Amino acid sequence: MHMKKIAHAGALAVIIAALLWSVDGLLRRHLYSLPPSVIVFWEHSLGLVFIAPFLIKTREKFGELTHKQWWAMGLVALLSGALGTIFYTAALGQINFINFSVVVLLQQLNPVFAIATAAALLREKLSWRFLGLTVVALVGAYLVTFPDLRVNLATGQGTLKAALFAVGAAASWGIGTAFSKYALKGTSYPHVTAARFGLTAAISLVFVGASHSFSAMGQLTQTQFFYLLAITGSTGLVALLIYYYGLQRVAASRAAVLELAWPLSAVIIGWLFLHQGLTATQALGAIVLVWTTWSITRQ
Repeated sequence: MHMKKIAHAGALAVIIAALLWSVDGLLRRHLYSLPPSVIVFWEHSLGLVFIAPFLIKTREKFGELTHKQWWAMGLVALLSGALGTIFYTAALGQINFINFSVVVLLQQLNPVFAIATAAALLREKLSWRFLGLTVVALVGAYLVTFPDLRVNLATGQGTLKAALFAVGAAASWGIGTAFSKYALKGTSYPHVTAARFGLTAAISLVFVGASHSFSAMGQLTQTQFFYLLAITGSTGLVALLIYYYGLQRVAASRAAVLELAWPLSAVIIGWLFLHQGLTATQALGAIVLVWTTWSITRQ
């Protein structure tokens, strides 16, 4: 019974993190004039600054991380922290930060990469029931994302680039989920979060230099700095702390499917802030997503 409570708390934490991430597009769109690598550097540097004071007294825990865990965190920082976020931001930039259907659909490939990596790296057992629920969840995400059941390809020259960037982000985040689970074994999730933020900030400097964007790092406007702080306090540091708390308690393959709560949340945000109501198809997809998420949480 105690283990079930722990698993349920972990599943709920992953869902809450996914709901927070669904707001990310609303905040990140205000940073369209900044190079993606510069955004990644500042959001992770600010996150590290915010979390550092809380970990100073327990800094010796960083020494408890094994070499393999540090290597895993380095890969997570490169894939999920740097490349995934840069690809995602670049995909949005290709279509002027308008959330068009191709990008959203390709983002749903995230669980495919995560489940495959979790099975290979972590030897997680995947039952036929779970795989079936995964397919149903992907169908639900599709219905929520595409109320007319068609993928919109008429978005100009940015479509192909945005699609490739979106696949890159899905692969980076999916594979990063499995390596994050590996790094969290027997450790403190706040310290793993801090390690990821520090490593990502350092790695992102390489991308800043490669894109010749150092001049943009010190040219933030007050508005841009405000939105970077907002990302840190919601979809960035806070969401990742909640997510790592959950990931430590559930299998990586399960967490990847539970993250599909975000398309449902995105529709709710559109309804609240853009006054876009749910269609019958989206309502059906929402019911499917809620049911599969609940079923996976029970499992």
